[in-house]
Amino acid sequence: MSSQELVTLNVGGKIFTTRCSTIKQFPASRLTRMMEGTDQEFKMVGGQIFVDRDGMLFSFILDFLRTHQLLFPADFSDYLRLQREALFYELDPLVDLLNQEDRLLPRPALVEVQFLSRNTQAFFRVFGSCSKTIEMLTGRITVFVEQPSALTWSSNSFPPQMTLLPLPPQRPSYHDLVFWCGSDNTTDNQTGVRYVSIKPDNRKLANGTNVLGLLIDTLLMEGFHLVSTRTSSSEDKTECYSFERIKRPEVLTMNKTLKPETTLSEQSQKKK
Repeated sequence: MSSQELVTLNVGGKIFTTRCSTIKQFPASRLTRMMEGTDQEFKMVGGQIFVDRDGMLFSFILDFLRTHQLLFPADFSDYLRLQREALFYELDPLVDLLNQEDRLLPRPALVEVQFLSRNTQAFFRVFGSCSKTIEMLTGRITVFVEQPSALTWSSNSFPPQMTLLPLPPQRPSYHDLVFWCGSDNTTDNQTGVRYVSIKPDNRKLANGTNVLGLLIDTLLMEGFHLVSTRTSSSEDKTECYSFERIKRPEVLTMNKTLKPETTLSEQSQKKK
């Protein structure tokens, strides 16, 4: 590769070396005019093109020129300043992507677990800001209900033989699920103890505290972080556990239907 195929830029004191073709791929941009020497804003100093702009932000611009994609670290927040730089360089495809800031920002996924222990029963309600989280938990949680077997109903055997009937948790809406475990000693029905199993753990648990611990472990393994706990002020003393997981921002890719080297005048000529 000859030295004529490379260009060195000094952007605000930060040095970048790249291919000339990388900088010139958008003919309507100021970067192309800079390379052609027709924009007086940019000067050649010591074999380097000096650009009096933010060098740190230019690293994201150069990454876009190389990949046609936008991907930021989780702690990035200078979207408005980067958009200002993209406008300065007249990089319209980059400006278009930056206008989709809602897809670029890392968004938190929230989960709240409500737990109520009453006598020999424990009740759970899980709320999620993302329905996919609730779907994941629904697929992992199974409630097993003790019921007398068919053999028991047709004979006088005592104690009665019990079988476990698997049931999914209830889904009042897309964003929450409900289930309970333990035994109901206040009724005379023929159902026995309710157990809960949460995959990949194969244990069937009837103790509410144990189920709560397994549910919390499941959320932690899925990348959630426990951010707060509280007890409601109502008489039932429901315990509330709040979790948060930062969703990774999307990778935005430039629309490839128009090639970068296609100018507006060329497009209008093709339409004619």
